[in-house]
Amino acid sequence: MTERDQLVEHVRFFEELGVEGFSREPAWSARPAERSAVRAPEEVPATGAGAAEVTPSWTTDSLWALAPAATPREASPEERLQGIRDELGDCTRCKLHGGRTNLVFGVGRADAELMFVGEAPGRDEDLQGEPFVGRAGQLLTRIIEAIDLRREDVYIANVIKCRPPQNRNPERDEVETCRPFLFAQIDAVAPRVIVALGSFAVRTLLDDERLPISRARGRVYACRGAKLIPTFHPAFLLRSPDRKRDVWEDMKRVRSLLRDD
Repeated sequence: MTERDQLVEHVRFFEELGVEGFSREPAWSARPAERSAVRAPEEVPATGAGAAEVTPSWTTDSLWALAPAATPREASPEERLQGIRDELGDCTRCKLHGGRTNLVFGVGRADAELMFVGEAPGRDEDLQGEPFVGRAGQLLTRIIEAIDLRREDVYIANVIKCRPPQNRNPERDEVETCRPFLFAQIDAVAPRVIVALGSFAVRTLLDDERLPISRARGRVYACRGAKLIPTFHPAFLLRSPDRKRDVWEDMKRVRSLLRDD
C-alpha cells in the first residue's frame, strides 16, 4: 500500500467515525513534562450527560504486598512496571501458560494519561508478545489517532496475559490470577482515563459479571483513581462496522476528559 493509499484509508476511517476534521499535531500534551513519580489516587466526580460515578465494590491486595522490595512506591512508573513484569516472570500460575508462545504484558508510555484495557491476547499478540498488534490492534491505533494522540502516547494492556485456547473467553480462575497484575499496572501508570474495551474488560474492572457493554456505555465510572469509559472492542467493530460512530461518541468523551484541567 502506497503512502497516498494509506492516507486515503485513514481519511475514510475518520469519515466512518463521523469525524469532521482532524489535525496532524496532538491537540494537547499527553503528559506534562514534569510530574511526580507517584500520584495519589483520587476519586473524581463523573461529568457529562448521562454520566455516573460507580466505584467497584472489590478490594484486592496490592501487588506491592507481594514484592515490595522489587517495586517500591517511590519508584518511577517505568521501574514499577518493570517490577511487575519481573514478578510475573515466566508465569505458570494458571493453565493458560501451557499453550502460550509469549506472555503479553503491556506496551506504551509508562506515565500515560490514557490507558486502554482489552480482554486477552489473540494469535498475533501471542506470537509477537505485544497487545493489540493484529487487525483489531491496527483499528485501535487509528481510533487513538482520531483523538489526536499516537499509540506511543498511551498505555495498552489486557486483563489476561496469555492467549486462551481458540480465543475462548477467559475463565474465572484465570481472571483471578491475572487481575492483581492488571490492577498493579493501572496503579503504576496512574492514568487519568481508562478505556475498557468490550464487555469482558468492563466487567472485570467494575467487578460486575452481568454488566453488558450496551448498558455500560454512555456513563463515566471511577476505577482506581481514574475515570473509566466503556466502549466496544475493536474486534467487534471489525464484525459490526456500523458501531464505529458509537465508539467515536465514546472517544469524544475521552478526549473531553483529557482536556479537562
